[in-house]
Amino acid sequence: MNGKFQLVSKVRESVDLSRLARMKPDELHRLHRTLFGCDLPFSNLDQARRKIAWRIQADREGALPESARQHALAIARQASFRLRARIGSRPYAPMNTTVSQLVSDHDPRVPMPGSVIVKEYRGRTLKVYVLDSGFEYNGRRFTSLSAIANEITGTKWNGMVFFGLAKGGSHGR
Repeated sequence: MNGKFQLVSKVRESVDLSRLARMKPDELHRLHRTLFGCDLPFSNLDQARRKIAWRIQADREGALPESARQHALAIARQASFRLRARIGSRPYAPMNTTVSQLVSDHDPRVPMPGSVIVKEYRGRTLKVYVLDSGFEYNGRRFTSLSAIANEITGTKWNGMVFFGLAKGGSHGR
């Protein structure tokens, strides 16, 4: 086992990451087999290059501590996830998999939390930050876009229409 470890270490040190992009498929397959001890579980060579580069960089610069890796594996074992296999691909089934659907109560018209809604209104650029629960405008939190539109215009507005997020609607006035 020690001899194999030394071989893998030498391979990792000798591979130049810029050369990885120019490697032919058979070279990539050999390198993957040397580094991971198995054949590529997929046929996408760009993905193989990224996986090999990550492994080499992680070994050179330090990967996750073992405690963090074990914690992530424990979380993954408890979580339900779905694996989508391509038609005609090699069979691949990770251990402990289940099929499930993600159900979200998030309004699909509103951008995901962390996004910024930007609108030009009467010569001003308005920025609304989408939060996990609600919105932020001018340093204040609001529960709805309608409340922000009311704050800006002084009149009642449908917030989705004002910010141009209503399905099939225009960009507001």
